[in-house]
Amino acid sequence: MIRIIEPRFSEEEKEIVLEILESGHVTRGKWTALFQEEFARYLGVDYVFTVCSGTVALFVALKALGVEGRHVIVPAMSFMATIDAVYLAGGIPVVVDVDQFYTMDPNQLEDAVKRYNPKVVVPVHLYGQTADMDAIMWLSDRYGFYVLEDSAQAHGALWKGKKAGSIGHLSAFSFYASKNVPMGEGGAVATSDPKIAQEIKKWIDFGEHPAFNVRITEFQAGLGYAQLKKVEENNSRRREIAFKYMQTLNGGFVHPVEREGCLHVYHLYTLRHPQRDKIIEALKVNGIDARVYYPYLLHELRGAEHLPTPNAESFRKEVFSIPVHPYLTEEQVDLIVDSLLSVVGLAPHPLC
Repeated sequence: MIRIIEPRFSEEEKEIVLEILESGHVTRGKWTALFQEEFARYLGVDYVFTVCSGTVALFVALKALGVEGRHVIVPAMSFMATIDAVYLAGGIPVVVDVDQFYTMDPNQLEDAVKRYNPKVVVPVHLYGQTADMDAIMWLSDRYGFYVLEDSAQAHGALWKGKKAGSIGHLSAFSFYASKNVPMGEGGAVATSDPKIAQEIKKWIDFGEHPAFNVRITEFQAGLGYAQLKKVEENNSRRREIAFKYMQTLNGGFVHPVEREGCLHVYHLYTLRHPQRDKIIEALKVNGIDARVYYPYLLHELRGAEHLPTPNAESFRKEVFSIPVHPYLTEEQVDLIVDSLLSVVGLAPHPLC
């Protein structure tokens, strides 16, 4: 089976794990500090706080901003954690439509902001590409809401030269096994605002304020530290594979479009096709993993308030993702292309 995700770890990760085991210092040690420092440097932010998952990262960020009883705007297309974190933090989610890039529609966002006066807006950098952060930050300045970037799928993505997760007031990351920087489980909250950083600390450090034990272990931090050094090379390989798909796959497939000013890191390579379900089944017969991210819209999943979402409703009927991880061989990429062309009745492309 050609897997849709395939995290791999090298001798460096093995040596780090063995060092941690031999030291007996398995939590709150040097590797956690190193990872936080290196990830902050990588993003270009002042503060990074590691936590046990991306969901918790969103939750802690929202609690730090004080969303209890206030509206929080999220896009219709995302993993369910985006809206679940809002509910768990006591916020009232409002869902808006996405644009052609599968990210929050800034035009509809302004309508929602005028109607609901949100405390926070959560643009999701879906599939590896950022939302239109210029438009969203302009609206933030005009209407006075916080911007929390959901960057779980966008490690290394760029918006006009700035790293995803460094543009809004704060950001949340996931380091789940499928992510571009995997450590199995884990997450982080990032910011350059010292006041926000202090509020984040209240929720993850025991002391005067009731807090949670949401730490990662030294093992996770060590894996993340090693993986972070590889993310640029791996993202470049993802882009190579993505460009080959764009060159070779015709037959009614709608490819992802890289937004002007963005660098897409293809956490997922998401196509659209009206025969989506037939294609997925055929790929599985050929030993190729393909999945739908996501078959639901957030307001349908949780019954949240929402504005009209015609784009998201149309897209979710046709979207599916194919393997794009950096460990694919050229032969595997060719097989994926040949299988996709075959199922829609086309001969393989000459480049394959």
